[in-house]
Amino acid sequence: MKKLGLIATTLLLIATSSAFADGDIKKGKKVFTKCKACHAVGEKAKNKVGPRLNGVVGSGWGTIEGFKYSKTLLAGKEEGRVWDIETLTAYLNKPKKVIPKGKMAFAGLKKDKDIVNVIAYLSQFNKDGTMK
Repeated sequence: MKKLGLIATTLLLIATSSAFADGDIKKGKKVFTKCKACHAVGEKAKNKVGPRLNGVVGSGWGTIEGFKYSKTLLAGKEEGRVWDIETLTAYLNKPKKVIPKGKMAFAGLKKDKDIVNVIAYLSQFNKDGTMK
């Protein structure tokens, strides 16, 4: 049943032409506090345990300079994988299901709305960390 809700949320997001049309940016910023130990976003963002996430929505896998990605993620890069809404939704729900041997230790976000909101929050940042 929960999987059905995640799929429905993903399809709703895809159906809207904007990646964050259904999300709440302010709530997404609050959810992102769970990610801050390992990731940064914004103009002064730097890589931490995980890569900075500026411009991640819609970008290719493994594209942040200076970050050492797992072999599995780099294989996805070679395949041309992209952090589209569907992939980000699945990854934020269960990272190890999308990248089984990836470095991310976080188990995932359990609430569908938290995922939608954090994607909305991340969607507002350009690659250089400025706001869209």
